[in-house]
Amino acid sequence: MKKLLAAFIFSLFSVMSFAQIEGKWKTIDDETKQAKSIVEIYKKSDGKYYGKISQLLIKPANANCVECKDDRKNKPILGMEIIRGLKKDGSEFTGGSITDPKTGKTYKCTITRSGDQLNVRGYLGVSILGRTQTWTKVN
Repeated sequence: MKKLLAAFIFSLFSVMSFAQIEGKWKTIDDETKQAKSIVEIYKKSDGKYYGKISQLLIKPANANCVECKDDRKNKPILGMEIIRGLKKDGSEFTGGSITDPKTGKTYKCTITRSGDQLNVRGYLGVSILGRTQTWTKVN
């Protein structure tokens, strides 16, 4: 009976951690297919999830977000909060936004986790009008 209870508790914790997105994730450049940056995703006291660029693996053309239109305009890309306001909804994280520092454009965002990968979808209006990037877990 103790072994059964222990197995149940272990599986419960593994399922709970499986759906979490907190941690460091490696992004891949869509054009070159090379690792581009490390994004650290964390939960703030408001219960929402945010992500900032904690490391640049490819030197950008400009160290600042010159194309950004909001409070991030001309701010350094390194340390920039690119994911804002995601809420956990079942196995998805939705309701927030993601900003591409290269273009300065901000999109609605949905993230799902599949093992050691995140499927990060940025879109305008409805989810069908967007694209998905796969980020990998950094240990």
